Amino acid sequence: MLVLGIETSCDETGVALYDSEKGLLADALYSQIDMHNEYGGVVPELASRDHIKKLLPLIQTVLDKASLEKSDVEAIAFTKGPGLVGALMVGTMTARAIALAWGVPALGVHHMEGHLLAPMLEETPPEFPFVALLVSGGHTQLVKVDGIGQYELLGESLDDAAGEAFDKAAKMMGLPYPGGPHVAKIANQGTPDRFKFPRPMVDRPGLDFSFSGLKTYTLNTVQKLEKEQGQLTDQDKSDIAHAFQEAVVDTLAIKCRRALEQTGMKQLVMAGGVSANTRLREKLEQSLAKVGGAVFYARPQFCTDNGAMIAYAGWQRLRAGQQDGLAVKPVARWPLTELPKI
Repeated sequence: MLVLGIETSCDETGVALYDSEKGLLADALYSQIDMHNEYGGVVPELASRDHIKKLLPLIQTVLDKASLEKSDVEAIAFTKGPGLVGALMVGTMTARAIALAWGVPALGVHHMEGHLLAPMLEETPPEFPFVALLVSGGHTQLVKVDGIGQYELLGESLDDAAGEAFDKAAKMMGLPYPGGPHVAKIANQGTPDRFKFPRPMVDRPGLDFSFSGLKTYTLNTVQKLEKEQGQLTDQDKSDIAHAFQEAVVDTLAIKCRRALEQTGMKQLVMAGGVSANTRLREKLEQSLAKVGGAVFYARPQFCTDNGAMIAYAGWQRLRAGQQDGLAVKPVARWPLTELPKI
């Protein structure tokens, strides 16, 4: 089965072609970062309008890359939610219209299930069951995964997601949007012992997260230095970024190790935009190795939103006979645990 995958949940337009026998044939991605950077965050209306302009040309791009025709496509998978309603509407309506015109089935995919299954596109994929850490700008969740659609929520952020906390910390230091990659970059030049930030909720039982207190601690540190010095130096920013990143990474690693111990599992799958953070990967590998655990994650280009993960997740459900009718409604909020198992 040849599946066309479409991702338009937020500020990236992703399209890919996945063949059930040959694997991923082609993918293309357009990021709106430069456009939203001017405003310091995603502007939903602008995101939706840009998806409209970019989606059809990107579909043609992946067909050309794979040397295929529209008539070769056998099914279409698209992101139905969660995400920005306007952005989801563009992908949903475009996919549904194309599927009707081409006479092929279409299926709406859960965005976070796409992320969760993205490591399956690698040469050495994980095997079920495993624990998944879904960590992005909008989500921080630990999920017990027994199979596709067999999800049990173990813990989640009670306030800011980890990626959101990275972006807010970056904004406090005057770094560009999106802040996560910039914080990670300058953290490499930080002085390790200058600041010690708290590791929130690690001294409590359970697997929930909270990053709002860490965000406040960061703000207080920034304001204290600005009051004393007038402004932050580049080294101040690097030192704060280092302390902040270590606090987030340590917190995630402690909770992940606890999740494996509580479930008795040995495999952890990490997915979502923050999973591209190299320090987080290093910390998880070191921490879980001590309990005989292994970490799996996608290549960096498939950690952020992309069409490949939607095409793959869609194929898994399409081959099980699932598909959507003509009346498809985007879903801004959609618990992962509500998905049917296959």
